[in-house]
Amino acid sequence: MTRSTAAFLALTLSALPALAADLSHQARRGEFVVQTGGCNDCHTPLRLGPNGPEPDLSRMLSGHPETIVLPPPPTLTDAWNNVGSASGTAYAGPWGITYAFNLTPDPETGIGKWREKDFVQAIKTGKHLGVGRPIQPPMPWESYRHLPESDLKAVFAYLKTLPPIRNKVPDYVPPKGK
Repeated sequence: MTRSTAAFLALTLSALPALAADLSHQARRGEFVVQTGGCNDCHTPLRLGPNGPEPDLSRMLSGHPETIVLPPPPTLTDAWNNVGSASGTAYAGPWGITYAFNLTPDPETGIGKWREKDFVQAIKTGKHLGVGRPIQPPMPWESYRHLPESDLKAVFAYLKTLPPIRNKVPDYVPPKGK
């Protein structure tokens, strides 16, 4: 576990008792799956704190910040074939450039209009809304699809309890020539 992940978990866990009292059993289970599944590692932007990069909890699970416009990624080689941004929310590799999605319930830029069924199908099929374009690396949907459907529904229930954060994440950029 990285130092920033440990710091994030400590901060998050210290705030849980007050939040957990207001959550349903299903949403509490979803919160547990989100925390142990590492969702914050990519979907919560990092900021520079006194001890280095740390999760920006004011933007928890809001994806790649729309205010951060990145330059083209460095040239990749066979030895270094993928890279991540300093925010921890954008990645480039042979698949193109991906940006961590806004998982908050904002209706315009997040999952606010999604149905539970859309979320479950996205994870089970590896396609946006269960029918759209493929979900690209580094999102480990291939592993998460093995979670019981009850856990995926619990994650969705938890995500719907978060404060909506308006944050339009950039679109996926396919590799050049494709």
